[in-house]
Formats: sequence, structure tokens, C-alpha cells
Amino acid sequence: MTQKPFEDLTISDDFMFCKVMEYAPICKEFLEILFSVKIEKITYLSPQNTVTTNSEAKTVRLDVLVKDKAGTSYDIEMQVGNEYNIPKRMRYYQSVLDVAFLDKGYSYKALNDSFIIFICLFDPIGSNKAIYTFENICIEDKSVPLQDGTKKIILNAGAFKETGNEELRGFLQYVKTGKVTTAYTGRIEQMIQAVKRNEQLRKEYHILPAALMDAFDEGEARGKSIGLAEGEIRGSRRKALETARLMKQADCDISFIEKMTGLSKEDIEAIN
Repeated sequence: MTQKPFEDLTISDDFMFCKVMEYAPICKEFLEILFSVKIEKITYLSPQNTVTTNSEAKTVRLDVLVKDKAGTSYDIEMQVGNEYNIPKRMRYYQSVLDVAFLDKGYSYKALNDSFIIFICLFDPIGSNKAIYTFENICIEDKSVPLQDGTKKIILNAGAFKETGNEELRGFLQYVKTGKVTTAYTGRIEQMIQAVKRNEQLRKEYHILPAALMDAFDEGEARGKSIGLAEGEIRGSRRKALETARLMKQADCDISFIEKMTGLSKEDIEAIN
């Protein structure tokens, strides 16, 4: 698989999307635009980490997972290609996050409100809407919601003209075409250019090609999974050490290697 040139990356590319959304003001403003509310503060729970419930369960590699001050969690995913599985992927993501967040012995009432958000370059539903919002309601009386605290939201960048939300329309147009039409998308474009000027991030992109990044995905991810409920790394120390060795050879910063492997500074410094 040929890696896309670093200079050609856009907001729709997984690496760039995650780097941009790791900047809290941009991520927070995206959520404020989407939900038309002010959010006081967000904290990051899982930047591109792998989440699973046990050693046998299918793992999930998240793009961006944040929580606001009220305790609501938001999983934000960028999806370029249509694999015709978005609805059931969202169902599974929600279930994995619920299990990961709810510690043993706690009441079900302790589950936080949780929103799964997919930003797509295509229309997975087929109704030409810019935004699809799904929540559980009573079939017999559609005015009665289940109130289980979950929502699943799909943004269809291809139908950006169909939303009356000017800021959201500008964001979706930018995702689809790269054209800057709002102050917010201008800030995103500035952030992208800053990322492209960052030699450390360029190195990070090239040292983590598809084969290496897949170490955090299905199959190999069973050897390195991050349990959000406990906040601890479980899995293959051997894989983490091998990844760290390759990154040291590429002169990556120790702090970045710590972040990507979960190893301690002492472990990394001891690698020859």
C-alpha cells in the first residue's frame, strides 16, 4: 500500500484529522457548531487508541474521544471510504465504550451520555441529508424517547448544501472540497499548514506507515489494547518494544514514543 505524500494530506486523511482534532479549541468548536451549544471544556480520553472489553472481543481503534465538563463523551470519526457498515459499526462502538466506561460494581445509572459521530465523504444512508441524527424512540409513540443517553450522528460532507447551519455547511464543504469559506475552516487550514511544517510530525507520519499503524488495529491490536475504564495498557510488550525501537532509529522524541507505545521513559531509553 503506497503511503500518501505528507504534503498532500487534507482534513479527510486520518492522520491529519486526528492531529487537527488533538488541538482542543478546534475540536471543542466543532462540537459547538454541531450541537449549537457552548461547551466550557473538553478533556481527551483516547486519541487514536485501541479499545476492547476483553481479550476475545473485536477491538476498536478510535480517532478522537473526548468528554465535556458535564460528563458527556463524544467519539468523532472520519470515514473516507464506504465499507457499507456504518450503522453496525456505530452500534458496536457504542457497546464497547459503555462496557469500557462502566466499572464493575457500579450502577447502570453511572453510564455517561455518549454520542458517536461519523464524518463521511459519502452518504451511507442515501437520503441526501447533510446530517442524520439517530436516537432510540418508541415505535408505538414516536414522541416518547427511550432516554438512554445515546445518540448516533452521521455527517454527509457530500450534501453540505443541504444544511441551514452556515458554520456546519462551511465545515462539511471544507471536508469535501478543501475550500475555506468560514473563519473556523480558516483556522483548521492554518493548523494543517502548521502540521505540514512540523518536521517531527512529518517523521511521525512516515515512521508509522500502514503496517506499523495496523499494530493498533484488528489482529495485532489484540496484543495492545487500552482499557478506558481502568486507564491501563494491556497486551504485547514485545510489540511495543519493537515499535519503540523503530521509532528511536528514526530519532523520534522520547515523549512521542511514550505516547504511541505506552512504555515508560526508562524502558525506551534502555532500548539499544
